[in-house]
Amino acid sequence: MLSTMSGAGDPESIAHIIQVALAPAFLLSGLATLLNVFSTRLGRVADKVDTLSSDLIGAGPDEAAALARRLAYLRRRSLLLDLAVVLASFGGMLTGIAVLTLFVGALRDASAASVLFVCFGLALGCTILAILAFLTEILLAGRGVRIAAAPNGRRAE
Repeated sequence: MLSTMSGAGDPESIAHIIQVALAPAFLLSGLATLLNVFSTRLGRVADKVDTLSSDLIGAGPDEAAALARRLAYLRRRSLLLDLAVVLASFGGMLTGIAVLTLFVGALRDASAASVLFVCFGLALGCTILAILAFLTEILLAGRGVRIAAAPNGRRAE
């Protein structure tokens, strides 16, 4: 579709390319909402782990066993949340890369669109890197939750 466009540097072609590139923005918006939900839920899991870990200190044997089961359950939840974050983050990164590829492919020969290319290209690059940074941070947070939820403070990796 874009390869048949003549005059990739004219304003109408540039506007069309941006329109085509903006369609995945709705997917990115949905993924961002999902990532927000996932990080909120991980925060709630972390709060519960902190509470149960402090309750475990003065607990008797029966209560300690029940608390350990609940901590194991929360550890599984944090692993599933990590998986969800990884999948949504990769989906967002791949969407950004696809839009950037579309944009670069359509505008690579258009000298009149160099400013637009740089601005939009950098915006997409920053978005991809932001999603990657968020992914890294949320994985570190999940790891911290699993370490706190591990029996006897053992490393839970």
